[in-house]
Amino acid sequence: MADLRTVIIAEAGVNHNGDLQTALQLVDAAAEAGVDMVKFQTFKAEKLAAKGALKADYQKRATNTEETQLEMLSRLQLSEEAHSVLTTRCAEKGITFLSTAGESDSLRFLTEDLKLPLIKLGSGEVTNAPLLLAAARSDARLILSTGMATLSEIETALGVLAFGMLNADNRGAGRNAFAAALLEPKIFDQLRTRVSLMQCTTEYPSLAEDSNLRVMETLRGAFGLEVGYSDHTEGNAVSIAAVARGATMIEKHFTLDRTMSGPDHAASIEPRALRDLVSSIRQVEQALGTGIKRPSLPEQCNRSVVRRSVVAVRALPINHVLTAKDMTVKRPGNGIAPVDLWDCVGRRLLNRMEPDQTINQEDLA
Repeated sequence: MADLRTVIIAEAGVNHNGDLQTALQLVDAAAEAGVDMVKFQTFKAEKLAAKGALKADYQKRATNTEETQLEMLSRLQLSEEAHSVLTTRCAEKGITFLSTAGESDSLRFLTEDLKLPLIKLGSGEVTNAPLLLAAARSDARLILSTGMATLSEIETALGVLAFGMLNADNRGAGRNAFAAALLEPKIFDQLRTRVSLMQCTTEYPSLAEDSNLRVMETLRGAFGLEVGYSDHTEGNAVSIAAVARGATMIEKHFTLDRTMSGPDHAASIEPRALRDLVSSIRQVEQALGTGIKRPSLPEQCNRSVVRRSVVAVRALPINHVLTAKDMTVKRPGNGIAPVDLWDCVGRRLLNRMEPDQTINQEDLA
């Protein structure tokens, strides 16, 4: 079995369309699928987007093109009361409630009011130093998505988190201070206990060829942190591949119905596919094994059937001194191994051999 169990996060996001009952149905579907966590998005629309902010192209394709981003977000946000109802439902279903903090007020609500031990920070926050500092000073562990980011931007973001963990206020804050924070002794030990990174492609849906799963190895090598994959591709293949490449977490958007109106439904999978994803990931974990090359139990049973042993080519009398021409190798593999055939040359037979009879060590003087 794999040493680590992959954390599977069902990303409900805003696929509730602002409706609490739909959000509760998403919790139920995620729990039934067997995921570890169900994630929503917590934000106050007026603090997340300016009045004139445009929607992304994928959002325009899936929603009213005349609507501003602020208008769209306003009808998709959930109230604080709805969050409390959802956390209760998650507890009842035995599934972890997780949410992405959209801005500082929402971060404070999630960490102080709901007291969530784990918070997601979306790809858009890699450069949001004020939010990163606030997150670092919370008691929560952090998952940071890295869509759209360069390696140097991720390093800067980690420097911001490090600065926030080391300093109670923002005096002296800035790029130089953030870079210096990463040089502090044992700071990466602290980051490793608090921060996980997610490789991500910020497009909905994204193409498999844009996934760049090898970046997970780059991030692990550069920072020594746990790395997962936030999947926006269609289908489950890329998520399964990410687990095979060592992702410790998988996040996948899901919806009750992909034909529903809303920005993320088309880039999501439905409950049945989510169940299939969980099953496939658990199979991959089993398949990864220990890394120790040794025969499995079924292989041990098959070795004697599939491998070969040294056998007599023809009838050989007692006291015959063996030559290479007296022997060949055939199945079954329960006698002298083929690699030891030449060690038999020059030895004297203690027993008569029939054609195809296996030659064993006890037959040789």
